Amino acid sequence: MPLDNDNIVIVGAGQSGLAAAHAALEQGLRPLLLEASDRAAGSWPRYYDSLALFSSARYSSLPGLAFDGDPERYPRRDEVVAYLERYAATLIERGAELRTGARVEAVHLAVHPAVHPGGEPGASGFLVRLADGQELTAPAVIAASGSFGRPNRPALPGLDTFTGPVLHVADYRCPASLPGGHVVVVGAGNSAVQVAYELATDMATDMATDVATGRRVTLASREPIHFVAQRPLGRDLHFWFRVTGFDRLPLARAEAPPASPVLDDGRYRQALREGRYTRRPMFTRLDGDHAVWPDGGRERVDAVLLATGYRPNLPYLTDLGALDNGGHPRQRRGLSLTHPGLGYLGLEWQRTPSSNTLRGVGADAAHVVGMLARHLRGAPQRAGERS
Repeated sequence: MPLDNDNIVIVGAGQSGLAAAHAALEQGLRPLLLEASDRAAGSWPRYYDSLALFSSARYSSLPGLAFDGDPERYPRRDEVVAYLERYAATLIERGAELRTGARVEAVHLAVHPAVHPGGEPGASGFLVRLADGQELTAPAVIAASGSFGRPNRPALPGLDTFTGPVLHVADYRCPASLPGGHVVVVGAGNSAVQVAYELATDMATDMATDVATGRRVTLASREPIHFVAQRPLGRDLHFWFRVTGFDRLPLARAEAPPASPVLDDGRYRQALREGRYTRRPMFTRLDGDHAVWPDGGRERVDAVLLATGYRPNLPYLTDLGALDNGGHPRQRRGLSLTHPGLGYLGLEWQRTPSSNTLRGVGADAAHVVGMLARHLRGAPQRAGERS
C-alpha cells in the first residue's frame, strides 16, 4: 500500500473495526481492514452458545444499518455474527477493503529517506508487518482488535495447583464444557451470572443410565451482585440511557463502577433466591480440590470457571512503545498520547459507558476517525479534543 494521505489501516474487523471503516468512508478516507480470522465478525463467533445482547435490537445497531426483525428482541450470538458480516459487505460495496487471514504481527514507524530537509531519514506514518511477512505502510492506524484474545486470569491463591479443570469464559461454549459436580464461577458481571444460571439450570442426561445429572453452582465474587432490571417500566434499559443521556456521559462524569451491573429480566435474581445457584464472598484460596472460604469452611470443588473479564489485546504495538508496562494503550479518548496518527477503538470506558458495545462504538469511531482525518489533512491533533 502506498503512503497516500487518504489511507487508513484498521487492525481488526469486529464491531469496532467495522464502525471505524464506516466512519473512514464518511470522511472520504480509504480504509483497509486487516482481520486475523476468516470472517468479519470479530470475537462473536467464539462467544458461548447462549450469549444474547444485553440491549435490544433497536439500540444495538452500528451506524447506517439496523438489525432486521423485531426491534424489541435481544439478538443472540449467531444473529450478531450474521449482522456484522452483512455490515462488512455493505462497507466493501462502498469501497472499503477487507483482508481476512491477515494477522498483524507488529506496527513500527515508517522511515523514509527524504522526509527532513537535507535528505535525513525521518519517521512518517506506520509500517504494518503481517504474520506472513507482508509489509504495508499507511499514515494512520486504528487498533480495533478488541480484548477477547487476552482473557484476564487473576492470580488467585492455589489456582495453579487446583486439581480440577480451570476454564476462562472465553473457552466456555455450553454446559458440556464443564463436568458435573460442584462448579465455582468466579465473577459478578453479566457473563458470570448468565453462565452460573445456565450451568445451574442445565439438566444433562447420562446416556448410560438415562438419569438426569445436575450441578451445584457457587458464584464467588469480591463484590455483591448488582442486579438491574432489563426492562424497567416496560422499556428496554437503554431507552432510559438514551433519554437521560447516560450513554453519552464523558468519563469525567461517569466513572466505571467497581462492579458491572447485571441486566436481569427476572430469571437470574429469582434463581438465586430459589437457591438454584448460590453466591459467596471470594474464597481465600484453593487447596488441591477444595475451596477455602472466608469463614474457614472447606468445600470440594470439581471445576472453576473464570468470568473475570479481558484486557486490551495489543501485542503488535509493544515494539512501537505505545503501551504502558501492563500492556494498556497510552491514550485519551481513543487517541494515542505517544504517536500522532494512531487511534484506538473498542476499549472499555474509552470515552463513555457504552464505548465497547455495539450501541456505543459508532460514536467513538466518528470521534477518533474524525480526529485522525484532521491529522492526515495537516490540522493539529490534540489527544482528548472533542469533535
